Order: sequence, then structure tokens, then C-alpha cells
Amino acid sequence: MESSSSCSLVEKIKRKIFSSNVDPYTYICPSAYDTAWLAMIPDSHDPSKPMFKNCLHWLINNQNEQGFWGDCDASAKPSWETLPATLASMVALKKWNTGALLIQRGLSFIEANTEKLLKDIENCCPCWFIIVFPAMVRLSECAGIEIVFPDTVTETMSSIFLHQQKILDKEELVGKNGFSPLLSYLEALPPWYKVSEEDIFSNLSGDGSLFQSPSATAKAFMLTGNIDSLGYLESLIQRCPNGVPQTYPMDEDLIKLCMINQLQRLGLAEHFDKEIGEILAKIYRKYVEQEWWVKPTNMAETQLHKDSLAFQLLRMHGYNVSASLSFGWFLDDEEIRANIEKESEHMSTTILSMYRASNLIFCGENELEDVKSFTRDLLHKCLLTKNGEPNTILSQFQQMVQHELNTHWLDETDHLKHRTWIENYDTDLLWKGKTSHVRISHFHNVDLLELAVQNYELKQSIFRHELKELTRWVKDNGVTKMGFGREKTTYCYYSIAAATTYPNHSYIRTLVAKSAILITIADDFFDKEGSLRDLKHFTNAIRRWDSKGLNGHGKVIFNALDNLISETATKYLEQGGIHDIKSGLQDLWCETFLSWLEEAKWNKKGQPPTIDDYLKNAMLSIAIHTMILPASCFLNPTFADHNLRPPQYETVTKLLMFICRILNDIQSYKRETEEGKWNFVQLSLMMNPNLKMEDSIAEGREIIDEMTKEFLQHVLVDGESNLPKPCKLLHLTCLKVFHMFYNSSNAFDSDTQLLEDISNAFYLPLRRTTKPSNTHLSQRYSVPKMKGSTMQKLRFGGSFKLINACTSFGLHQPALGNPYGIIALSPKPLIPCQFI
Repeated sequence: MESSSSCSLVEKIKRKIFSSNVDPYTYICPSAYDTAWLAMIPDSHDPSKPMFKNCLHWLINNQNEQGFWGDCDASAKPSWETLPATLASMVALKKWNTGALLIQRGLSFIEANTEKLLKDIENCCPCWFIIVFPAMVRLSECAGIEIVFPDTVTETMSSIFLHQQKILDKEELVGKNGFSPLLSYLEALPPWYKVSEEDIFSNLSGDGSLFQSPSATAKAFMLTGNIDSLGYLESLIQRCPNGVPQTYPMDEDLIKLCMINQLQRLGLAEHFDKEIGEILAKIYRKYVEQEWWVKPTNMAETQLHKDSLAFQLLRMHGYNVSASLSFGWFLDDEEIRANIEKESEHMSTTILSMYRASNLIFCGENELEDVKSFTRDLLHKCLLTKNGEPNTILSQFQQMVQHELNTHWLDETDHLKHRTWIENYDTDLLWKGKTSHVRISHFHNVDLLELAVQNYELKQSIFRHELKELTRWVKDNGVTKMGFGREKTTYCYYSIAAATTYPNHSYIRTLVAKSAILITIADDFFDKEGSLRDLKHFTNAIRRWDSKGLNGHGKVIFNALDNLISETATKYLEQGGIHDIKSGLQDLWCETFLSWLEEAKWNKKGQPPTIDDYLKNAMLSIAIHTMILPASCFLNPTFADHNLRPPQYETVTKLLMFICRILNDIQSYKRETEEGKWNFVQLSLMMNPNLKMEDSIAEGREIIDEMTKEFLQHVLVDGESNLPKPCKLLHLTCLKVFHMFYNSSNAFDSDTQLLEDISNAFYLPLRRTTKPSNTHLSQRYSVPKMKGSTMQKLRFGGSFKLINACTSFGLHQPALGNPYGIIALSPKPLIPCQFI
């Protein structure tokens, strides 16, 4: 049912992203900051020209229309990350006496927007920014770039400069375990900070880089002329000739995992099942062959991000992976744990990835419990100001963190999660790098967002059509004219549609919704409307499957159900079913009605059952299996039709029945107490008179938690259940539906709680446009002309003395014999960390 434009876009994305000859580095946005540093390096043969001309040309051609360099967020607005990138880019242009107009536009942007951008981070200023931003301000002034800042930022900037000095005074030059050591910011260390030749050479990697940072390695090469560092930079330019990434080499498996993750969050994974499967199969082979677990000593942060994301994706796709081996390895290393806590702001995207992975917990996985607790605490810290107060101005990333902390991962339906991701979050954000977020290349992201929007709107149109047909069916069968009970046609359809979003699952959605509607009406008939005599009479008719003698409400319910079962059985045979499943469907519904009759006897006689008898019956009366087992007959592959026969249910089905029953009971016990019905919460209190109500509820939630772990293992791990995978995933879908209805409140019985979600799912258009290219960004930030009355020139001197900075910057052509302005090195020299 896809449009031709969507199909062509899918094929285009497959060629651009999944083709075997595509370089994964093309997925990644270049870093303006790092590209600028490579553009500053003079050619060793002609120091009047840049060594890497492509980098300079990239800067000239990639200034944003608003005047900044770097990436904007999901709303097409520049972030504070663009400040150091813009300053560094202007310095590179100034060095080669080119791009005067671009520099002026960059200055106008800096002058007009610094106040707003600094205000965005004044309560939570990241360490990397404190190190890099003052350095780029000094570097710009040294280059002769006249920057005018508004007087309103004087205090903030002074605070940042002083904070930088404190960090440099107390931090070690090189830490351990690869958590952004100070030396990895070599290009940003001020002149008074002394770095020896030994410090640089002893920390170069085998590839000649300084912590895989192009900017730091560029600075190291300019200071030392090291041949290995030059080889690294030349290799980088050969691989990435049009703008360089902020880390090189990058972990290509991590890039691919991030792309898969983005496809899933945008709701596009269904279009790339084969390609995703092939990538994950290769990664799992590395897992099995132990290649995955060679932990680099200087890349712990990247490794944790990769490990947690791989664990999450592999587990969701059926692979049996160990949490302790996958990413729980850091728990036993106190030093790494301490570094994660210390660098929690910088590692926030990695910590969020670890937190998400910890949701997929099975029974006995204590390591995941520890990971969840550890990461949850750090994410809460991410939402606080530097004074420990709740931050009222949250970035989009912090909003995402807040949402995930406040929402159980099973509470959200897939369709609306996709909408939230398309509309609100930085859809191109992969992980946090040294001086900015690593993002998907604009050219890829535009295609992905365009396809995501088309995909979402297509599903909306399908859902609206199916809901219209379902409403007609309800009216034709007289179900809406009962005069009692809950009319939940839209709720029933919304819940399954928003959770089962494959367009070709139309009949499955419709069948589940029809079953849910009839279950709601029949349950209310047994609870509220019918006398015990009427209910026995009706149940006997169901046993015979003969409506003779029925009238009124009972007749309407029976006829609607009979029509549904006949339609289902006929449809099954038409689609290639081998056996007639009509009697199996009748038995399934008969079992459900018998469970309702048993409850009615308890309720109307006022005699409480034992909790064991209650649960044995209540797992049937919740009727979740009555909805999903018939629908499973239409999945591909289908399951054996004997699974419809009570009580031959798989363990995963029984677990779902129990979990859904207790979820329902926790939220409905007040209403059911008023109506004289028995409930797990009440019976638990009767058995334990010393317990309080909240204790009984807590006990129920503990049962849910443990059963959910076992349920997830049966659903997610291939071979843990005899049911086909599509059927198991439908079980997971229905658990999400019950979580949505009953985990935090009784949304099903509310007439208003889900109305906004339903509007978003079916009717309201998306509130986001695809992020435009650099030359077409909307003018969100003003770029006014300079006004002397409201601006003042800020120079940061005093203790921030620029020792030989102008000379080392190369404003005067260096001698040909010393093209990089290198200071002669003594056996154990101290090199002033001049800016260039």
C-alpha cells in the first residue's frame, strides 16, 4: 500500500546506506571545529598555503546562512556547540586571508546570539565547553578578529574563563580508561599550560593520533612535526576529503548500530528488515567469536555506547546475548564507574543508551538491575542545575531523558513513539563526541525524515479508514445500542492500531479490535446488567452455540459474536488455512464466558474465593488470549491451530494473561470494591490483615515485575517458546497495550485521558518539517547590525596572558626552515601550548 514516492525513497536509502560499497563515514556529519584545525596547518613545501586545501574549501562552502559553522538542532536552531566551531572556522579563514565576508557574517552571528546560547547552558555548562570556548575566544583575538560581545554576557564569560583555569589546575593531563583526558584538548590548552614533548609522544596512538582526535592531532603535528601524526592526518583526509569527523578512526560497527537504532525510532525498520538482519547477524558472529570483547584501553566511553546499543538491538531481534559480557563489564571496575560518574554530563548519550538496554532484563540478571539503578541516578543528575536544583530550561536531549525516566518503556505505543521522535527530538543525533554531538549526515537525514513523514501519514490514513469501517460494523451489529456498559470502539481500535503499525496487518488489527469491543460489552453485561439466572441461561447458549431462547441484550451479543467467529473462520480458510478453526474459536470464547459466570457467582453471592481460585479464573476472565490467539492465525508464519484449544496455552501466553490481570486489578480495585466485585488487591489484604493497601499494591507490582522478566525472555529469545516469532511479538504488543491502559492509571475507563493520543495517532498532521539544508535554514536567530550603545568589547587578559601567541599564530610568515613555527625541543622540553 506504499506510494510510489515512498517506494523509490526506500530504494534510494538502501543504495545510499546499505550498499556494500558505501563508506560508513558518509553517514556522519563533518565536524566544522576539527575541519577548521586541519585547515590551519600550513603546507610544509609552501607555508603560505594550507596543507589541506579541501578543508579550507569545505569551510568556505559550509557556513550556515545565519552565519555560524556547525550543526543545528532538530528545530533548525544553532546550539551552543556552534560557538567554538564558528570561532575556529573564522580563525582558519583569517589565517589564509580569505573569506572576509564569511568572517563578518560569523562575527555578526556571534555578537547577536552569544547571550541566548550561553543562557541555554548557564545552569549546566559541560566541561568540554569550559575548556574549548575560552581558548577559541583567545585564539580569535590573537588572530586579529575583533569580537564584540553584549555587555550582558560579561559575568557569564568571566565565570567560564575562571572555571576553565580551575579545571586546568586540578585535572591530570592524562587520565585513564579513555574518558576525555585533558591532553585530548591539546589544541585548546592556553599558553600558560605547559606540555612537554614527552607528554605528547608518549600518548600518541599507534596510528600517530592523539586520542583519535583530529583537532588535537593537528595541534600535536604543528608543535612537533611528528611524521606519524602527519601520516594519520593524511590518512584521515584521504578517507574524508570533504570535511573531517571529530573522531577518527570511528568504530564502523557503532555507526551501523546507530543507523539501525535511528531507523527503528523513526518507524522505518519494517522497510529494511533484510538489511538490518544482515548487519546484526555479522555483529552477533563477532560476539560469538569473542572478537567483540577486546576492550580498548583508551576508548571505554565509545565501547560502552557500542556494547549497550548492540545488546539492546541483538536482544530485541532474538539473539541470546549476556548482559554481563555485553556491557555490564564496567560494573567490576571501580575506576571506570568513578569516571562515568565524574563525566556523566559528557557521557549522557552513552548513559542513556545503557539505561535503555537495562530495560530488557530477564530473571536473575542482577547486573542489569545494577546498571539500571546506576544509570537512572546519573540521568536524574543530568536534569539538575549546577546547584542541584531541578533545571527548568531543558535542552531537547534533556527533555528526552526526562520523558524516558518518567515513562515505563512498555507504556508507549510504537506509533506515537515514532511521532514523538520525528517531531521533538534530534533525529540525526547519534552520540556525544569531544566538542559536539555526532550526527547523521544531512543528506541521509533529509531522506530518512522525508520517508518517516510519508510513512507516518500513510499509516494515519490507513487507521482512519479502518476505524471508519469498524464503527460501521459495530452499528450494523447493534452493539452501540445496548443502553448499558462502556462504548469503547475507538479506544479498542486505537490501542491495537498504535501498537501494531505494519500496514499489511489490517485484518489482525480489525479482528483484535472487534474482539476487544465484544469482550468489553459482554463483560459489562455479566458484571452489571444480567441477573445470575440470565447469565447462566446465556452461558448455556454459548456452550451449545445455539441462540435459541435468547432475547434482548444476550441475543445481540451472541449474534455479533457468532458473526465474528464465522467471518474469522472463513477468512482463515480463504488465506490458505488447512483446518476449520470455527470450533476452536467457539471453545475459546466459551471458556471466557464460563470464567465470567464464575466471577458473577462469587460477586452476587458475596462469597470471596481463595486467592488461588481467583487467579486461576481471573487469568481467563481478562480475556487477553481470546483477542490475540485468533489474530495469530493470520500472522506469517501462523501457529498450529491446536493452540486455540483450552487449556493448551504456551507459557508466554499464560504469563501475559497473569500480568494483564494484575495490572488491571491494581488500577480498578476501587471501582470493583464499590461494585461488589472481588479483586487481587482486596483478596491479598484479606489474606494478610496486617498489610496496608499500598503494601498489597506493591506486592502486585513485584509479581508483575518478575513475570515480565520471564515473559520478555520467552518473547525475545529465539527458541524459548514454540510459538512463531510474529505471534510472540503480538503478545508483546498486547502487553504494551495493557501497560498503556493500566500501568499508571485506569486510562481505559476514562472518557478523556487518551483523546489527545488518539488525535495524534489518527488525525493531527505532524508538527515538524524536515530540517532544511544550510542554505535554506529559517531565520530563527537574528543577526542585527552592531550597536555600540549596547555592546562592549571584551578582552580577556590578565592571568590569561597570550605568550607569543600572535607570533605562533603565523600572522607573519614563518621561516621556511621552520614552517610550523615549532619551538626547538630540548631533551625534556616544555612546549608553550601556543594556539597555532
